[in-house]
Amino acid sequence: MSAPAPTLAPPAAGARRRRPPAWVAVTVAVVLALVVGAWLSRDSEEFPGLADPRNPSPDGAQALAKVLADQGVEVTIVRSADALDDTDVRRRATVVVTATDGLTRSTLERLRRHVGPARVVLVEPSYALVQEIDADLTTLPVRPGTGHAIEADCGPLTGIDLAGLRLEVDGATAYNGTGCFTRELGPVLRTVRDDDGELVLLGAAQALTNDQITRADNAAIALRLLGHDQQLVWYVPDPADAAPGDAVTLGSLLPDWLVPALWTVLLAGIGLVLWRFRRLGPLSTEPLPVVVRAVETTRSRGRMYRRSGDRAHAAHALRRAARTDLAGLLRLDRRAAPAAVVEATARHLGAPVESVAALLDDDRPPPANDQELVRLAQDLARLRREVRRA
Repeated sequence: MSAPAPTLAPPAAGARRRRPPAWVAVTVAVVLALVVGAWLSRDSEEFPGLADPRNPSPDGAQALAKVLADQGVEVTIVRSADALDDTDVRRRATVVVTATDGLTRSTLERLRRHVGPARVVLVEPSYALVQEIDADLTTLPVRPGTGHAIEADCGPLTGIDLAGLRLEVDGATAYNGTGCFTRELGPVLRTVRDDDGELVLLGAAQALTNDQITRADNAAIALRLLGHDQQLVWYVPDPADAAPGDAVTLGSLLPDWLVPALWTVLLAGIGLVLWRFRRLGPLSTEPLPVVVRAVETTRSRGRMYRRSGDRAHAAHALRRAARTDLAGLLRLDRRAAPAAVVEATARHLGAPVESVAALLDDDRPPPANDQELVRLAQDLARLRREVRRA
């Protein structure tokens, strides 16, 4: 006959489930932060900039670049001045420059020398760059807002007819002078002609983006402006191409990995806070090393009062304890005023208020010697017994 199978004893009631070590949570948080940082870094490298032709996000312009290519326009994307120099730009071509924050005086001159008579469209150039083009030009921010389209209100723009079209963006840049899509502060689109050729200043980069190109007539404006010629060179400047004497913006000097690194540090800091944060659990009880009886505490205090000779303090403690006890016996609030306790005690015993106050009132003179202090304690004890019996 085989022996019965052993049974497992149930876990003890006080047993607690073991938590994973703290380093496991920290490791998971750090790995997650690194993954997010790497993803953000990849995203920033692969899809950079506002109105970038390879950016599929709402701020990118990949949709416009693909539509132009589908319409038969030869779209060439270059991302450095050297790559632009290696590109054969025909006389009848359009060169559009986005991310103009990276375009400096030297790279603009280099661009214009290379493209010659081709039309150059600068998308929202900065005030410093506009001043390099013409010292009389100024830039002013405008916010038409959703649902407020701007009429073209201009004639043909060097063979590009924009009449009857409406532009709608959340924010734009206006220039002084005459041009197209004029607001109170000036036109959003205008041309500048000089000996080197023609420059078109477009102050509405959002009109080219995937998010806002379908508003109003933004798509038609972008196609007519950038698809007029058979060749379109889409130039995204590299701030590293600037000459040593050029003034560049602070943003162009920051490395591309800075933002992902900051996100990584932030997530790691949050993980550290969650790891080290003091959690409030159930109260734990500990046995006292020494148990002191109440009578011993009372006697010890009495000895200290006697040694110090502070009879006033001792008398005050005796009266306060008597009033608290009497308030409980007389069904009063234990925090009731001394006068209320004196009056209730006298009424309960049918005794004169003055005789009761002589025992319970702190304003009475303190005992002059130990005999008077002992007598006060005995009188207070007798008063409590009388109230308890009555």
